[in-house]
Amino acid sequence: MKKVYSLVACIALCNVAYAEESSFFPKAKLTGEDTKTWNVGAGITQKLLHLNAEWVNPYGIAYAKAGAFLNGDHEPGGQIGFRLPYHFTGKDKNGYYIGAYAGHLESKVVDQKEKARLGAGVDLAYVLLSRERISTFSVGIGAGEKLEDRAGRVIAETEPKLQFSYTLSVGL
Repeated sequence: MKKVYSLVACIALCNVAYAEESSFFPKAKLTGEDTKTWNVGAGITQKLLHLNAEWVNPYGIAYAKAGAFLNGDHEPGGQIGFRLPYHFTGKDKNGYYIGAYAGHLESKVVDQKEKARLGAGVDLAYVLLSRERISTFSVGIGAGEKLEDRAGRVIAETEPKLQFSYTLSVGL
């Protein structure tokens, strides 16, 4: 039995070592001279007016948004996400990026109180990326949680929903 464990451990170690060398990982397309690593800014996502922080790494752009919804009682909300470069269209690293996001999608009235609805989705963005700034226009599709009131009536179904966003950030 000890020989079998040794064999399994050896096979597992060889596979892990091979995985590090394989081309499974995406190719790094962004370099340090393309843009600043950390960027801060503001934007609007649907009805969420927010401040955002962006981290540019060799594989893409990670971001976090925090703000408040413009409708109702200005319920707080936020999102996190990541965008991977897909196709560059010119100088600087301008082009199309694909990504995924999760967080608050919208604000709805449930039992006479505003409630921020959680959800997740994917998006396609056009990013204007330079050393000084990041400007992003994106359209996404996602789905949010099902919202019901105390009586069990459905306020919002879990169904696909478009999300439009614009952000402008400057490097630190």
